Order: sequence, then C-alpha cells, then structure tokens
Amino acid sequence: MQILRNPAQKTGSYRWWMVVLLFFATTINYIDRQVIGILKPFISDDLGWSEVDYGLIITAFQIAYAVGLILTGPFLDKLGTKAGYIWAMIVWSIAGIAHAAARGVGSFALVRFVLGLGESANFPAAVKSVSEWFPKKERAFATGLFNSGSTIGAIVAPVIVSGITITLGWRLAFIITGAFGFVWIICWLIFYHHPAKHPGLSKKELDYINQDDAENGSAKKISWLQLFRYKQTAALCATRFISDWVWWFFLFWTPDYLAKTQGINITELVLPLIIIYTISSVGGIGGGWISSRFIKSGKTIDYARKTTILLSAFLALPILLIPWTEGLWAAVLLIALGTSGHQSWASNMFTVISDIYPKNIVGSMVGLSGFVGAVGGALSASFVGIILEITHSYSPIFIIASLVYLLNWLIIKIFIPSIEPIRN
Repeated sequence: MQILRNPAQKTGSYRWWMVVLLFFATTINYIDRQVIGILKPFISDDLGWSEVDYGLIITAFQIAYAVGLILTGPFLDKLGTKAGYIWAMIVWSIAGIAHAAARGVGSFALVRFVLGLGESANFPAAVKSVSEWFPKKERAFATGLFNSGSTIGAIVAPVIVSGITITLGWRLAFIITGAFGFVWIICWLIFYHHPAKHPGLSKKELDYINQDDAENGSAKKISWLQLFRYKQTAALCATRFISDWVWWFFLFWTPDYLAKTQGINITELVLPLIIIYTISSVGGIGGGWISSRFIKSGKTIDYARKTTILLSAFLALPILLIPWTEGLWAAVLLIALGTSGHQSWASNMFTVISDIYPKNIVGSMVGLSGFVGAVGGALSASFVGIILEITHSYSPIFIIASLVYLLNWLIIKIFIPSIEPIRN
C-alpha cells in the first residue's frame, strides 16, 4: 500500500495491524447487533411479535447504547483502549449469547439493553486508538478501513445466520455469533499496545505518529465538562442526532422491507444484503481515502472533510426514489448508494472529532456525540415502528432519510467555519 511509504516505513506496518484489530472488532460488533434483524421474520412467527413489539426491542438497544456511550467515553479516556475494549467485548458477547435464552418481548428487550451497553464502547475506543496511532493526514483513511468492519459484519451476518438458522435453529445463531468476541479478545491481548509502550516501535515512527502534537496543541488537557463550552460540540452532536438513525433503519429494517415488498425469503435475502453492504464498505473506505487524498495533495483539513461530507450527501440522495422503484435489484442498488453515502459521511465525521479535540478527550467526545445519535436512533426506532403499523408504507421514512445528509453539511458549514484544533 502506498500509504505505508513514509519516513518510518519499516515500522509503519504496526499502525495498520492496529487497524486490522479494530476492523475485526467492528465486524463482530455489527454481526452481533444485526442478527436480530435477519431473524425477525422467524422470531416474529415463533413468538408473535408485532411491528410495535419489534420497535420497542430495538429502542431498548438504542437507549442502552446511548447511556453506554456517555459512560464508556470517559471510561476509555481514563482506562485506555486496551483494557476498555476487553471489558466491552466480554459484556456484549455474553449478551449476544443470552438472546438464545430469551422467550418474550421483555426478555429480548433486556438482553438487547445489555448488548447495547457493551457495544457502545466500540467506536469511542476505535476512534481514540486511531487518533493515538495515526497523524491527521492518515486518520480518515484509517477510520474508513476500520469502519468498513460495520459493513463487512452486515455482509457476513446474513450468510452465517441464515446457514445456522436453517440447520440448527435461530437460537443457536445467537450463541455461535456471540462467541466470536472471545476469540478476538485473545488476539487483542497478544497484539495491541499503546504506541508509547509498543516494544517494536522506533522513536522515528513515534515522532511520525505524533507529528501534529506540537502545532495543534493535542497535548493540552481538557475535561469532559469543558466539551460543552465549544460550539463545535453542539454542531457535531446535532449531525449525529439527525443522521445516525438512517443507518440503524437500514440495518434493522432492510431485511424486512425486501421480504415484504419483493416476496423473498431468508436465503434469498443473502445476496441482496451482501451487495448492499459491499457497496457500503466501498463508500466508507472511499470517503476516508478521498478526504486523506485531498490533504496529501495540499488541501486544508477543513476543505478535505467538508467537501467529502458534501459528496457523501449527494450519494445518499437516491434513497428518495426507493419507494417508487420496481424490481428487487433496483431497490437494492438505491439502498446500497444510500448506505454507501452514510458510511462515507461517518468515516469523515469520526475523523473530524480527532481533528478538533485533543487526544485525551477524543473518546469522551465520540461517546457524547454517539449518545446524542443513539437518542435519535432510539426515538426513530419506535417512530418507524408506529409509522409502519399505521400506514404500512416506507415512503415517508425514505424521503426524510434522503435529505438529512445535506442538512448535516449545512450544519457543519455554518457552525464550524473552520475545522481546526480548539483553542482556549
């Protein structure tokens, strides 16, 4: 990879091995959370769920995810990513396995709540790790790479879950996928180190990683409460509130939407979902690569991030046409473009946080903005369920989803005139 050709080329590969670990953690994170969406038709038939029941179960996850983000951000900033990630993976893996023992709406809501608490640590920990291991000019690409684990998880989940469900039943699907996290923990314990403590990292490479610190004040310490002093905090939280729910909607409702509108079963869903999330992964990595490429070509960080966010918004606009398309593959393509736009947007939004805030508070800021996004997701999950129960139509949801990313770009453009490190 060309990006490895830097002044510390020999040891530079350590940084990218860290991204591999973050990628697999994110993949497992999304496999575990998506299982219920794939199995919804089976569980609904077995346990008699209504659309409102399903919406409430998803809301339980979102509420816990939101609460967890507030708690895990400061926790990770204090404890560090290595130990924090281990605890998070243990909690969410046990919760994923416990779905097999659930029997009703209440018990499913409970295990989804615990799952949400554990999974909430993933992105604060991953973004914090990227900010510690990469200079700014490489962060968006590194973020795009690890964040593509969310789409890869969404790709492999239908294959794994459908195969297990058909042969062993839906309860075993939760047990087997939930166990993946314990394998990852072993690898994390063996291979992960903070750059300052990595036994194989040279001083030259460490200086390369920390090259931005002297000029942008990354060593400056600020407290969690001080985050609220900055207008950038409000702007970034607002964008997460109005947009995060779109990804959750596609993740949890796409299998049901395609099954109902196209009349396909769980095995026939596999290929459409693979295509959707493969294209999404390309969008996420591509959005990070484009942003990093702008910077390497001499553009400012402000120009690189905002331009890529605008391009991401344009990519999501075709969501508007989904209700009026005919045929499975037309719908699949439009959904794929929309999710691709979201992932490109997400790669840059995560990176903007590390562009603006010092390293000691990145986990907390990711957690705070994620909390606001999860609140929006929790509210929208019940709202989507109610809309579907009353109207039996996805049209209003798709129309709103197509426009929120343009609104995001306007918020960033207006309220963050220049993406640069915060100053006291």
